Amino acid sequence: MHSFAHAQLLKFLLLDVHQLPDLFRYPRYAHLDEEQAWMMVESAGLFAAQEMFPYFKSMDETPAQYDGKGKVNTHPQLKKIFSVAAEQGWIGGNASFELGGMQLPEMLFSTGHLLFQAANNAVQGYIGLSGGAAGLITSFGNEEQIKTYVPHIFGGKWQGTMALTEPQAGSSLSDITTTAYPTADGHYLIKGQKIFISGGQHGAAENFVHLTLARIKDAPAGTKGISLFIIPALRPTSDGSLEDNDVYCAGDFQKMGQRGYATTHLVFGDHDNCRGYLVGEANKGLAYMFQMMNGARISVGMCAAGVAMAAMQYSLSYAQQRPQGRHVQEKDPLQPPVLIINHADVQRMLLTQQAIVGGSISLGMECTKLYDLCEVTSGEEKEKHFLLLEILTPIMKTYASEQGIRSVSNALQILGGYGFTTDFPIQQLYRDIRIMSLYEGTTGIQSLDLLGRKVTMHQGKALQVLQTAIQETLQEAIQFPALSNCSQQLINELERMKRVLLYLQPRLMAGKTGEFLADASVFMELASYIVIGWQWLKMGVTASRQLSAEKSLSDSSRDRLQFILHTMEFYFRYELSHTAAFESTICRPEQLTRLSETDWKQATSA
Repeated sequence: MHSFAHAQLLKFLLLDVHQLPDLFRYPRYAHLDEEQAWMMVESAGLFAAQEMFPYFKSMDETPAQYDGKGKVNTHPQLKKIFSVAAEQGWIGGNASFELGGMQLPEMLFSTGHLLFQAANNAVQGYIGLSGGAAGLITSFGNEEQIKTYVPHIFGGKWQGTMALTEPQAGSSLSDITTTAYPTADGHYLIKGQKIFISGGQHGAAENFVHLTLARIKDAPAGTKGISLFIIPALRPTSDGSLEDNDVYCAGDFQKMGQRGYATTHLVFGDHDNCRGYLVGEANKGLAYMFQMMNGARISVGMCAAGVAMAAMQYSLSYAQQRPQGRHVQEKDPLQPPVLIINHADVQRMLLTQQAIVGGSISLGMECTKLYDLCEVTSGEEKEKHFLLLEILTPIMKTYASEQGIRSVSNALQILGGYGFTTDFPIQQLYRDIRIMSLYEGTTGIQSLDLLGRKVTMHQGKALQVLQTAIQETLQEAIQFPALSNCSQQLINELERMKRVLLYLQPRLMAGKTGEFLADASVFMELASYIVIGWQWLKMGVTASRQLSAEKSLSDSSRDRLQFILHTMEFYFRYELSHTAAFESTICRPEQLTRLSETDWKQATSA
């Protein structure tokens, strides 16, 4: 596999830690086996290396660009990538056989996409969006809508998008004003604007299917009055041809990173001829869209992990080749310089990257396996998987994106001044990854979701399910004495989280929601570090089990497993120790006064 990927880590996590083959005992996935699954991952790596990675730099240097006439010019390679992705099943491969898919587990499907994200993160967004849009239509659309749109999207000819954000509303979807006017013909006339629409109206696709949130005229205010519509750029007619649907691209946003990824401003209905087709029931659009949004949140987290993995691989390779300086105890200036990988602080930065990347990918696989289990189980078992997925989703999106930025920053630091130059790819990865903490709800929004909704949902049942899952891993770790210190630290961290929540609870019970949620982002950091500690202990259990059970391990296999344990210990010592500061920040008797708008003006005036 190409240098942008850590193939051994992926295989260890996918097959050993999270045990993808467990899914093959369910009828939906019974057509697969472990060998086939890993061959698909290797095939994805080959596709990424041959068709995506060679254009990573050129897509940045010649970015998506608005042509002034309603279209966005993109790199010519993008059209071929759509075609190959469709042919190999990387757009609709997780759909059912009946819909033309391959019934791949999301866990396997997303691992393939992780390799695309590591190779060329701008490109993966296009095909990932299309698959998500098609999935939304198949879940909530009617038979005619599925037949009309899904095969074209899976075939790579049409691009699917999600159109939520508006200029005046930003992330506050309750304030959207795009309006749908009913007609006697069954469709709606759409009027409004959407901004930051990824993958919209570019030259590499023949048509665009915009899954759009809008408010039907006279619908209730707020989120209760939002509906979901299919709005094609070109609408199919009764004879099978396509005609203009009054969807105009008014521009493309030029960005700091992901410059090969079109990000458009769309205008619907300037000529009062934009038709939208209601998906499902009226006023339930936001609930429907959350399927795509939650999937996208996990995908964004995995994308950040993929970008950070690529940067980690590049910085490791550099550190193994670059001679500079001498050991601090070496006083003889005539001795030759050592490779920088021998310097303690470089090792710290490399291990920080390993800890963040490994933990992020592991949590992503945890989430996608839970998604698959929700598909194939029922009753109480399904509810347990669903609740755990619900509480982990904002953590996955936030930790991987925020700490991924830090991880790539460490990679750049290892290269020193060279890392800041365009001669090396890490500066581009650093620019690219910065958007990940903004996509699909900022870190602040994810933090409000975690503390304000997921922790409290069903009287704290989701949190209980998470704590039980962590306790199960702790029970497995008991049999390995070498894991006792890390296990005890994780037990202590669960107690820390309990103390923090008990401290916050009176504010919630008293109706002081503002005080309860004021430090939601700090709580997110606390919860994230604990959850990643759980993931590293899971990896430690698996590595310890393999080391104790396999007598015929090769030296290289034994070294890799020992490295897993070393990285786990590093995480618990250098990373998990941050939680004490988070607790101290939140649990203070005196509340930090929140400044008013007037205070800010007075304090910052010239």
